[in-house]
Amino acid sequence: MNFNATLIGQIISFAVFVWFTMKFVWPLLLKQMQDRETKIADGLAAADKGQQALVDAERRRAELVDEGKHHAADIVNQAQKRGDEILEESKSNAKSEAARLIHAAKAEIDRERSQARENLKREVAILALAGAEQILMREVDKNAHNAILAKVSSEL
Repeated sequence: MNFNATLIGQIISFAVFVWFTMKFVWPLLLKQMQDRETKIADGLAAADKGQQALVDAERRRAELVDEGKHHAADIVNQAQKRGDEILEESKSNAKSEAARLIHAAKAEIDRERSQARENLKREVAILALAGAEQILMREVDKNAHNAILAKVSSEL
């Protein structure tokens, strides 16, 4: 066997192998690697988007929590104001009711006072008439007259 012929045969078979590999195998491998590279790049981009979405969601959550706190504080303030308004309303209603009751009580006292005066006037008139009657029934005696007046005045 000739060494040169073997070497030439091996070079030709190697060249065919390289050609076959470059023509049929190499494009498949390149396509697989490119697909894998694209998939990895897409995964990394999705991970970056996910990270950004997580940051945005966290920021939005913080904003919503702050907004909720402010809203709750506003509701508490409104409730406090409304409570103060109701308290002031109740106070003014109580004052007006107290004034009305005082006015009614004063009117009742005045009415009872007038009625008591009328009753007292009637009794005084009756006693005066009774005293005058007793004076007229007796003889006109100064001592008897003074005793009757003292008796009538003690009854008043």
